[in-house]
Amino acid sequence: MRILVVTVVHHPEDARILHRQITALRDRGHHVVYAAPFSAREVRPRADLEGIDLPRAAGRSRRAAVGAARALLADRGHEADVILLHDPELLLALPGTLRRWRRSGAAPVVVWDVHEDTAAALTMKRWIPRPLRPPLRLAVRAAERLAERHLRLLLAEDAYQERFRRAHPVVPNFTTAPVQAPEPPGSERVVYVGHLSRARGALDLIETARHLGPGLRVEVAGAADPDVREALAAADRDGVLRWHGFLPNDRALALLTGALAGLSLLHDQPNYRHSRPTKVVEYMAHGVPVVTTPTPLAADMVERHGCGLVVPYEDPRAAAEAIRLLSTDPILRHTAAQRGREAAVTHFNWPDKAAEFTNTLESWVREETGAGRTGDEAGTRRPRLRPTENPSPGPRPRPGRVG
Repeated sequence: MRILVVTVVHHPEDARILHRQITALRDRGHHVVYAAPFSAREVRPRADLEGIDLPRAAGRSRRAAVGAARALLADRGHEADVILLHDPELLLALPGTLRRWRRSGAAPVVVWDVHEDTAAALTMKRWIPRPLRPPLRLAVRAAERLAERHLRLLLAEDAYQERFRRAHPVVPNFTTAPVQAPEPPGSERVVYVGHLSRARGALDLIETARHLGPGLRVEVAGAADPDVREALAAADRDGVLRWHGFLPNDRALALLTGALAGLSLLHDQPNYRHSRPTKVVEYMAHGVPVVTTPTPLAADMVERHGCGLVVPYEDPRAAAEAIRLLSTDPILRHTAAQRGREAAVTHFNWPDKAAEFTNTLESWVREETGAGRTGDEAGTRRPRLRPTENPSPGPRPRPGRVG
């Protein structure tokens, strides 16, 4: 198949988009063109992947990005068998273009990959004035219902089904567990991998590092929101923690080797209450004990599989105590690491889901062509996606809750 993948919000190196979905499609032999904000994020497309540079949608600056995406879809969307959209903003780029495709009889299968509960996430958008948030939530729910009528949907979480009238395939944010058994967890270094914001506990990470003192190191990898960036940079300059900035997923995950613990200090926000933090699955897959706040799915994984400790929300002192406990108790630490690794391989391993993902897209194309074949084989003569130039110890404590 010929697949156009589009995002204007996510980093071009986003693990779900690039490292899981695009990789799975290409491993299956499909041709992928990836449109993303490469220049805005100061990265280039991978040499073996066709890329199209788009503006980035951030804060209130979204009109240019949506306009560029609309122009791209109008110009080249008809060349694809599947268009895979990763942002709710991109729904605004479809009206008109979608109707023209359908009138022409050569409409691609348009898929919206629902990454989060967008309406719930609005409560965390500091750039949206509070009076506008309730009407925007209603508008988002209306847009979701409209999208369900006209597009195919993929969901990142089972809980997202509640927002829609029909059942939709779930493509969970699992990770690829290393084939070889990981190095046992050490006793001195703690790691956080993922985006950094207030709601994701960026400032709590800094305070946790301060409570730990010089004997235990905290390493942080991830892009940061503007309102926490200076605090992280200052903590890095002062030696409180080491902030690596954004790292591609494979390089960020390399930091987990030999780590004492992986941190997930999400706040109690509606958008997190029914989401499984990908970082927790990544820590488990790499044999690293987890220290997490009690967001429901994260706490359930940690307690069910005995792979770490659960600490209260917004309590850096409790997080530091949990880390010290893991540091001083090697049996607890190694048991949590082993159990997490086993659970990740058995229950949360992306290769087990990759085929389901690609099979779903392929089946949708077969349904649209009505002949069990795709693209030109089905008699729909679409021009092939044009190549583009790459842009620039008492009773031994068990894993569970503390604090």
